[in-house]
Amino acid sequence: MSEFEHPARSAPGHEVTVEDVRQLMGASTPHFALQLRNRIAKLIEGLPADHPARVEGEREIARLVRLGYSGEVRGMHAQAGQRPLKSNAEGLAEAG
Repeated sequence: MSEFEHPARSAPGHEVTVEDVRQLMGASTPHFALQLRNRIAKLIEGLPADHPARVEGEREIARLVRLGYSGEVRGMHAQAGQRPLKSNAEGLAEAG
């Protein structure tokens, strides 16, 4: 993911809104969570502490940090009725 910012959001005089923050949040995944966190932080950095977009942005940054560091867990046991998947190590051993 690029750190490129949408031109309308970075235009001089643009009033940052909660909707701007929500557009960046989108359907965030663990893979891109920390990049999104950086983009939101940059977007809200000059806003006063009580600005609605800053409040929303800070809440989202906290969520993205959690998601980025612990949001994707692998190697869990199969749930009832599911077959367990092979780990990468098992798959590489069979392929070699």
